[in-house]
Amino acid sequence: MHMNNERTQAYGRIVKTLEELGPTKFQPAEQERVREAADTLIFAADLEQARAALEDIDALAEHLVASDRWSEELAHQLVEDVLACGPVTPVP
Repeated sequence: MHMNNERTQAYGRIVKTLEELGPTKFQPAEQERVREAADTLIFAADLEQARAALEDIDALAEHLVASDRWSEELAHQLVEDVLACGPVTPVP
């Protein structure tokens, strides 16, 4: 598992999001889901190992948008930041 600056920065953005929005935009269990997904991707050797975490963060993002608690843009950024914690980031 190779840690690089991009992965470190993505993890930092997630921590900042949780600190800034956590108390007002997330329920405690949702905050934990985001932390677990980011941690899973940071320590995963490949994205296959992190598939369940990625699927969960996608489901959480969809729920946040559907419940009108988050904008699609903000939810998309959260998913992208979690994905960027992983060992491989797909090329768009």
